[in-house]
Amino acid sequence: MKLPPNIPQSVQIALEEDIATGDVTADLIPLDEVSKATIICRDNAVLAGCAWLDETFRQIDNSVIVQWYFKDGDLVDKDAILCRVQGSSRSLLSGERVGLNFLQLLSATATITKMYVKAVEGTGAKILDTRKTIPGLRLAQKYAVLCGGGSNHRIGLYDRVLIKENHIMAAGSISQAVEQAKQLHPDLKIEVETENITELEEASRARADIIMLDNFSLDDMKIAVALNAGNGSEIELEASGGVTLATVKQIAETGVDYISIGEITKDIKAVDLSMRFDS
Repeated sequence: MKLPPNIPQSVQIALEEDIATGDVTADLIPLDEVSKATIICRDNAVLAGCAWLDETFRQIDNSVIVQWYFKDGDLVDKDAILCRVQGSSRSLLSGERVGLNFLQLLSATATITKMYVKAVEGTGAKILDTRKTIPGLRLAQKYAVLCGGGSNHRIGLYDRVLIKENHIMAAGSISQAVEQAKQLHPDLKIEVETENITELEEASRARADIIMLDNFSLDDMKIAVALNAGNGSEIELEASGGVTLATVKQIAETGVDYISIGEITKDIKAVDLSMRFDS
């Protein structure tokens, strides 16, 4: 998994937000005091975000040493020691919250993604993320999805054409929107969001690359898969809307190629982490 290129910028913004003019509480600690500490995971989790914690301490004090016992993508048991850190006590205290914030958020995304991936094992369906990410952290969260075994949908508005309801209304029809997209962006994949079988058939005739089945019932998903196969189509089908861990396997078993889930990046519960100084 390739790390996003904007880690230094993301960390810099987070540190400026937290420390601003200085850590006035860390000033209580003698300048020359050195400490060792452990970072502990209080939940069963999939680890993601090691590079963000490393970068946090690097920007604060590049003499801080971080020794990891796990890597991104690893399954971590509750109460496992993730890493040990050593350096200026002030530096460790000043970087603690920002570093843990990145680690707990990205590990949460990786963990919930892994749960969905495991739920659809053996079906052939892939779990996708969406653009429903925390502002400024999209690349980080999409990296965490990969750590959890999921796949990335488009990164933004620039790397795939996704024609949705409002685009269709503005363009006049699905067919017109797809034709215009092919003329303007011949090198990009074209996906069309559909809400019923009639729209799916029009998107299929227009030769979209991917058709999204938005809030289709299970029965309609099965019909869509059968129609697509019956046409000998190479069009891929993506299920979306209202997907939960309780329903994702049934959705996958309809034969769709992808299932996109906003929850894995927007409705996450942070993994419980703590940093404890050695006594």
